[in-house]
Amino acid sequence: MGGHPHNSSEFPPFTLTGLPGLETSQHWMFLLLGTLYIVSIVGNAFILFIIKEKQSLHQPMYYFLSLLSVNDLGVSFSTLPTVLATFCFHLRKISFDSCMAQMFFIHFFSFTESGILLVMSFDRYVAICNPLRYATVLTDARVARMGMSVIIRSFCMVFPLPFLLKRLPFCKANVLSHAYCLHPDLIRLPCGDITINNIFGLFIVISTFGLDSALILISYVLILHSVLAIASWEERLKTLNTCVSHMCAVLIFYVPMVGVSMAARYGRHGPQYVHTLMSLVYLFVPPMLNPVIYSIKTKEIRQRLFKILLGSKF
Repeated sequence: MGGHPHNSSEFPPFTLTGLPGLETSQHWMFLLLGTLYIVSIVGNAFILFIIKEKQSLHQPMYYFLSLLSVNDLGVSFSTLPTVLATFCFHLRKISFDSCMAQMFFIHFFSFTESGILLVMSFDRYVAICNPLRYATVLTDARVARMGMSVIIRSFCMVFPLPFLLKRLPFCKANVLSHAYCLHPDLIRLPCGDITINNIFGLFIVISTFGLDSALILISYVLILHSVLAIASWEERLKTLNTCVSHMCAVLIFYVPMVGVSMAARYGRHGPQYVHTLMSLVYLFVPPMLNPVIYSIKTKEIRQRLFKILLGSKF
């Protein structure tokens, strides 16, 4: 693949990678990832079904949960084709345009998830700190606008990335580090000046993940301040318990992300499969665990699940 740079009308294909150094474990890895896919897709579809069918769940908190489930389905389906091709059928080539499209959707859903977690923290803040105004603050129209704002912001942030990459010449062996296309992986491959790409990449990370995580932290500081003003320990725990599912969702999203960033920054000389595994955790674990956590911690969803599993009438 090396040799001459490619102009704007001739882009090379990319070669996907499974688990470097663990080639003999590829089939076992596919079984594990396949299980995660099934749990994620079935779990999130189940959450959407229950919220749609149960009238008592038609309220802001569950509208945001529905949006989170749709987004998690998007994350799963955006990586599924190439992961299946790489680990199961050993098809490792992907065209330039297909790779750009996959990169767009993976990062779009990732940024959207961060925004959804932010608006869910606002929902918890209003419910705990201003419960009497909850219904007037979080109206259906306002919830819809908040959801659309998150989606539009994510689209605007990610949309320029493929075009910024397309303007660059590719003259290296275009071998990716994963079984899917990610911007930090692709940005290593061009042989032109990537300064603009790096600056824009840093800007969107700070203005999405950085800003969202800071605002989520502030919302929980305010929530904690409000909870500590409650006299009864029992009431304090009961109030905080309404935030446990969301706090778990925030942690399982941001902790792997920080881990991937730290590994990329400080673990460059470590085995490549470590970086690949951490990236898999970041993309696969949140969509799988979110429906599990909300099914366990949400009474209405848990009861509906038991009814379905026990074969009771709806």
